[in-house]
Amino acid sequence: MKDLILAIDLGTQSVRALLFALDGTLVARAQQVFADYQRPQPGWMTHDGEGFWRAAAACCQRLWATQEPARVAGVAVTTQRASMVPVDAQGRCLAPAIIWPDQRRATRLPRVAAHWRAAFALTGLSGTVRRFQQDAELNWWAQHEPALHGRAHAFLLMSGLLNQRLTGRLVDSIGSQVAYLPFDSRRQQWAAHGSWHWQALALRPEQLPALQPVGSVLGEVTREAAAATGLPAGTPVLAAAADKACEVLGAGAFDPHGSGIGALSYGTTATLNLTSARYLEPERFVPPYPAAVPGHYSAEVQVTRGFWLVSWFRDQFGQPEQAAAEVLGVAPETLFDELVAQVPPGSLGLTLQPTWSPGVRHPGPEAKGAIIGFGEAHTRAHLYRAILEGLAYALREGRERLERRSGQPITQLRASGGGAQSDAVLQLTADVFRLKVGRPHTHETSGLGAAIDAAVGLGLQPDFPAAVARMTRVATWFEPRAEAADLYDALYAEVYRPLYARLRPLYRRIQAITGYPA
Repeated sequence: MKDLILAIDLGTQSVRALLFALDGTLVARAQQVFADYQRPQPGWMTHDGEGFWRAAAACCQRLWATQEPARVAGVAVTTQRASMVPVDAQGRCLAPAIIWPDQRRATRLPRVAAHWRAAFALTGLSGTVRRFQQDAELNWWAQHEPALHGRAHAFLLMSGLLNQRLTGRLVDSIGSQVAYLPFDSRRQQWAAHGSWHWQALALRPEQLPALQPVGSVLGEVTREAAAATGLPAGTPVLAAAADKACEVLGAGAFDPHGSGIGALSYGTTATLNLTSARYLEPERFVPPYPAAVPGHYSAEVQVTRGFWLVSWFRDQFGQPEQAAAEVLGVAPETLFDELVAQVPPGSLGLTLQPTWSPGVRHPGPEAKGAIIGFGEAHTRAHLYRAILEGLAYALREGRERLERRSGQPITQLRASGGGAQSDAVLQLTADVFRLKVGRPHTHETSGLGAAIDAAVGLGLQPDFPAAVARMTRVATWFEPRAEAADLYDALYAEVYRPLYARLRPLYRRIQAITGYPA
C-alpha cells in the first residue's frame, strides 16, 4: 500500500527527510545539521551544492531503517529560498552555491534600456532596481567569474538542484521561485521576452529550468537517485514550493473563504504571510511570493535577522544556558523560557528594533538595529525578552501594513518554525498582537506543506481546502492577556513605532562615516 508522502526539506540550518501519513501525522524523520558553511570573506556565505544533495539522500536512507520505501506514493521538495548555484549540462555544480544571507554585490551592472530607466525614475524605483541588480548572484558571477558564468548550462535554486537530482530533468516548481530572477510574479511564469528583467540580469532564457505548477508531476525518481536515496525508481516527484510558502500551508493558514488567518514563521528570518488568490503587494511595487497553492499568492513581511537574533544572544550572552544544556543534553534555546519568566512584559522599557540587516525600502539600505531604554535594573534576561518583544513589534507593524493594503483584517495567527516551539514566545506574541495564536500539531510545517502539495497532486486528497482540513490541526492555542496587551499597545505605539524614523538619519550618518553596511 502506498500510503506515505516523503517531503525533503532543505533549510538553512539542516536538511530533513520526513514521512507523512495522509492525515498529516509525521511517521518518521531523519535530519542532518549543517555546520560546514564557508565564509571566504566577511559577509559571504556559500555551501557545496553536491553536499546538500548527499545530505538529503543520506537522510532518506536513514528512514528505511524503520519504514518500507515501497509505501512512498510520491516525493516533494521544499527548500530555503534565494540560494543559487551554476550547473553544467549534466546538472553538476560548477561552483559553491551562494546562500541567501550572502551580502556580496555586483558593481558592474547590465545596462537597462533608456525607456525603462525613465520609467523607473518617474515611479521612484531607480534605487530599488539598482539594488535588485547589485544583489543578483547572476550579475556577481558575470562580473567576477566570467569564465564560469559563460560555461554555466543553467542556474538553479536549491529546489531546482534537488529536483534535478531526483528526476534527471532541469525542472522546478513555480512555487519555489523566490530569488533575483526574471520571474513575473503576477503571472507566475518567466518574464516575457521584452521585460526589463532580461536586461537587468546577466542571463539567457535557456539557462533557466522549465517551470511547472504546484502539485504537478515533475518527473520520476531515476535509477541513480534511487541508488542514492533508497527510494524505488519510478516514484513520482511532485512540485511543491519554497519553505516559507509550505509553512503557511502546513500550519493550516490557508482559507479560500478569506477569514484572515495570518501565518507567522519564527525561523532564521521571521515572517508574516497572508495567502490568497488575490495579487497583493505588501508594499508598493514589492511583489508577493508564489504560494504553495497553485494560482495563489503569499504577501509577506519579514524581519531578515529574525530568530537569528536568538542565536546571536546565545553566542554573546547565553554561556550559562549553554553549559547547563550540555549537562542536560538539550539545546540551549530550550532553557531561555526561564529568562523570559524572570522579566515582566515590556522588559521595564528596554526596547529593541530588530533591523540587524539592511533592507531595500522598509527598512532601507542604511538600516541598523537599536536597543534603547537601558537602566541599572536591566539584566541579560531583560535583553532576551526585549529581543522577542522587538521581533513581535516588527511583525505587528507588518500586520498593520498588510491589513491596510488588503482591506482584510487578520483575525487569528498560526505560528511555526523553531521559535514557535517556545510557550513564552507564543504567549508574548498573542499579547503583542492581541490575537489568539495557534501552534500546529507538528513543528515540521514546511515539510507537511510540501506533503500536502504532493497528496493533492497525486489525487490522494481531493483538493487543497480538503487536504488542509484533513492534514493540519492546531495543537495548542495561546490567548492574549488583557493587562499585558494594554502595556504592549502603549509601548508599541509610543516607543517602537516612531523609533526607526527618528534613528534613520543617524543610521545614514553611521553608514557614511564607517562604510557599513556597504
